[in-house]
Amino acid sequence: MKRNVLVFPCGSEIGLEVYKSVKDSIHFNLIGGSSVGDHGEFIFENYIGDVPMIDDPDFMEKLNDVIRENDIHFVFPAHDSVVLKLAQEEAAGNLACKAITSPVETCEVARSKKKTYEVLDGIIPTPKVYDIDNLTEADLPVFLKPDVGQGSKGTYKAKTMEDVRFYASKDSSLLALEYLPGKEYTVDCYTNGDGELLMSEGRQRTRIANGISVRSEVVEDPRFSELAKAINQKLAFWGAWFFQVKEADSGELVLMEIAPRIAGTMGLERARGVNLPLLNLFEAIGVKISITKNDYAVVIDRALENRYKHNVKYKHVYIDFDDLLVTEGIVYPEAMAFVYQCINKGVTLHLITRHRDDLHANLKKYRLEGVFDEIIWVKEGEEKHTYIKEKDAIFIDDSFAERKKVQDACGIPTFDNHMLEVLREY
Repeated sequence: MKRNVLVFPCGSEIGLEVYKSVKDSIHFNLIGGSSVGDHGEFIFENYIGDVPMIDDPDFMEKLNDVIRENDIHFVFPAHDSVVLKLAQEEAAGNLACKAITSPVETCEVARSKKKTYEVLDGIIPTPKVYDIDNLTEADLPVFLKPDVGQGSKGTYKAKTMEDVRFYASKDSSLLALEYLPGKEYTVDCYTNGDGELLMSEGRQRTRIANGISVRSEVVEDPRFSELAKAINQKLAFWGAWFFQVKEADSGELVLMEIAPRIAGTMGLERARGVNLPLLNLFEAIGVKISITKNDYAVVIDRALENRYKHNVKYKHVYIDFDDLLVTEGIVYPEAMAFVYQCINKGVTLHLITRHRDDLHANLKKYRLEGVFDEIIWVKEGEEKHTYIKEKDAIFIDDSFAERKKVQDACGIPTFDNHMLEVLREY
């Protein structure tokens, strides 16, 4: 039986990593939930777009309605504030299913940088925290960071007292921390239900965009596991979590923050064979887990990706061969992904081509025999549009001239190979 998992908010980078990690599992079925329109609407096949914000007075009542109506077994919080809210509500007995996160006490500590530094002071190196109202020029530069925040959003390097006053006037919650000039690392961790630290893998945050690590690579350093063990002994975790450190002038690694949740860049660990969201879910259903990873170098780099919604309805696809299915002597993977999407949906596939070589021999060569419902080998002097009779059809060809003729004669949508991403259903 597949267990239903609600990911909320599903359009965050965290929610999207949970989706990528779990979407192909035969054991779990993902449902996306959001309070505002976001990218999750384009990603999750099952999407609920009217979940209230967590500070809405009716949030828990409405969330529990969603849980019951959709037979949700687990909710995966995908934002730091949601992590804390659901941990608190579950601890109070108010949540109608299990939340995939650590104990509430740990979530409360982790949500406040000041509290995190106080709890871990003397356990691991933590940054010096200044009284922002009594800073002097001798203390500068300092790093200003919100007490409650995530990533590097709302953080500033203050070089002058004027900088400090300016940023503090914008956000009264800013902490003034010692400035750490060195490299920044994230350490991805997993603690099982018995409190055992099963994994602590470091990665360098080599490119940051909008407060998010968008390029990261694996870094080996024994200090990562030492810090992870110390944190794990002080705070109670369950499942995936991570912490961030930065090098001081001395080279010492100093704590920046801890988060008892999935990180958006944990896809780097997944690429090495460690699927942290899936491990969390398996442990939630009582499976005893262990961790193994592939020992090879990986770099992850993330960028905006496109997803589309359209109103094109079709039961027939007419698709060209040369420079579309096969280009420069190789099969075009994006085109074949769409072809098999059509097969899965019961769409009739018509191969329509002016191929000048032995078509059947080349279909065999490229292992494309038996893929198409109909093969139309257009003869010299014939037009492709004369073979298209259905109105619920689309035409895919790399030639503008061919597309224009079909569009003019048949009045159906036409697509080039670079437009296939519009048609793909990921």
